[in-house]
Amino acid sequence: MVNFFRAIKQTFKHRFLIVSVIFCAWMIGILWGGNIATVVYPIAEICLKKNNTFTTWIEQKILDNQEKIKTTAQELQTLQSSSSEKKHQIAKKAKLLQQLQDRDFYFRWFQPFASKYTPNTPFKTVLFLVVIILIGTIVKIIFIILHGILSAWIAQKTAMVIREEFFRKILSYEVNYFNRKGIADTMSRFTNDMSQLTGGLNVIYGKLIREPIKMVVCLIGAAYLSWQLLLVTLLLVPFATICIRWLARSIKRVVRRSMEEMSNLYGRLEETFRSIRVVKAFTQENIERAKFHRINRTYCAKAIKIAKYESLTNPLTELFGILMICIAIVVGAYLVMGNRTSLLGIPMLFEPMDFSELLLFFALLAGSADPARKLSDIFTMFQSASAAADRVYALIDRQVLIREIDHPIPLPKHHQSICFENVYFQYEDRPILKAISFEIQFGECIAILGVSGCGKSTLLSLIPRFADVNSGRILIDGLPIREVRLRDLRRQIGLVTQDPVLFNDTVLNNIRYGTPSATTEEVIKAAQLAFAHDFIETELVNGYTTIVGPAGGQLSGGQRQRIALARAILRDPPIFLLDEATSQIDITSEKMIYEALTKFKKGRTTIMVTHRLSALTLADRIILMDDGNIAATGTHKELLQSSPLYAKLF
Repeated sequence: MVNFFRAIKQTFKHRFLIVSVIFCAWMIGILWGGNIATVVYPIAEICLKKNNTFTTWIEQKILDNQEKIKTTAQELQTLQSSSSEKKHQIAKKAKLLQQLQDRDFYFRWFQPFASKYTPNTPFKTVLFLVVIILIGTIVKIIFIILHGILSAWIAQKTAMVIREEFFRKILSYEVNYFNRKGIADTMSRFTNDMSQLTGGLNVIYGKLIREPIKMVVCLIGAAYLSWQLLLVTLLLVPFATICIRWLARSIKRVVRRSMEEMSNLYGRLEETFRSIRVVKAFTQENIERAKFHRINRTYCAKAIKIAKYESLTNPLTELFGILMICIAIVVGAYLVMGNRTSLLGIPMLFEPMDFSELLLFFALLAGSADPARKLSDIFTMFQSASAAADRVYALIDRQVLIREIDHPIPLPKHHQSICFENVYFQYEDRPILKAISFEIQFGECIAILGVSGCGKSTLLSLIPRFADVNSGRILIDGLPIREVRLRDLRRQIGLVTQDPVLFNDTVLNNIRYGTPSATTEEVIKAAQLAFAHDFIETELVNGYTTIVGPAGGQLSGGQRQRIALARAILRDPPIFLLDEATSQIDITSEKMIYEALTKFKKGRTTIMVTHRLSALTLADRIILMDDGNIAATGTHKELLQSSPLYAKLF
């Protein structure tokens, strides 16, 4: 619940909207109670029961009230002249006299308005009241519409801010987080959980403000008629509160588990759809259906459990509401039919209540029961929003492992060396790199070679700080990379990976992704250097404005790789990293890329991770790795003679 209150706190930025929502809610509540009072009391008391107009009814009320004032004044005078032991009765009678005098004042104040502006026949009076009810209902509907729009506005504006905060925090996570967790759980929190949280905020400023105000207005009206009778009818409220609180806790617990199962469902879908070629190639559709069925069945069971708890809410609320009204009917009937003012010796009324007032009391109680029923409908949504807030803020509050120091050092353009000093790195409890030490001079082209799993790609990922070393340090031009600005560091690096990442955008925007200020001419020049310009112009329908599709799916592997290379070339980085950049492309594309790299690597530091021995002709020096260690260093010829492992690989 604490995290949900954090989300609510975000809404306080929209103070004007909140004030407007509360104003609309109070207007709805007043019109709600006013319509009930108009329907029940004036029509029953003035028109139907006594066939009066407002004017004749007020005149009769003034006469009756004057008679009561006279009688009460005489009784008070009698009590005052008797013994002092009747102080309580004297105070009670004096209070009744004051109430009668106040009522007389109000009747006399309203009398000239009634005579001037209200109809003079009983039927026209009924029509007049009906018009007032219709006008009140229309005005109430207008405020309900405004209230719904404003509350949705607050919820959506706040959700937008939380989504942006969530996205900003996720972008700051280290790359290994996504390697460990995948994206399904994050996507579930970003979509399903955020939707639940937004719905909860909408409910807070919607029903959770509007319905209690409607209920309060009705209860205030009932308390005005007899607060003692109202207290008797509310005796069951504490027990109802205990039951609803138990339900709320149970619902939140089950909803949280349901959201976790939804994350598993997302994960199953993501893995299956991403691996659809393998699934079909190995005819594993039945296996995947079975896996999905198990997760789907578990999620369904949780959803049914939520429905079970939810199904208890409305019946319990309705039961307590009916019990309260039944108590009111029994006690009210006892007082009115017997013309009594007390129950079991407890004073309930200052003067006997007539049937019209009792009917109005029942109507106001019923009017407060409807908002209570609607409030019970939101318990599941409220608990879902609370559970969703816990899951969303768990990622927002998560500590980012790759962080800058408080006062980072600006990193000048790389021009000297990159140095690894006794670097150790482990993933969880598994050592990956052990005592790695070497130095690369500016302008050198280094190839890192070794069998799969020896730590080549991990070593490369440490340079842009996709992960941090456990011990040792990496220096660029003598500056430890942990002490420089991340933005300065990464702006000096061009990266081409084994699986080129393209976005569902034009070829032009994909090449310009790392350098958004580049002109079209500069983009074309980079594409020419990457040997991509010809196929873009001749093979793609719309040339540089062709949409490449999700993940570049409209292009071949070689085309994607050359566009990724053009993107790195356009950035003109002093440090160039290639991670198995040619391992999955055809020979023609590979030849073109090597030709491009031969020209581009001049005047910059280039580090290649590769299994392709053909790429070694580009390298000035080769680092051979084995089981997280540097096994040998040298040129191709030197390693052939000195390293049996290298000779075996060759």
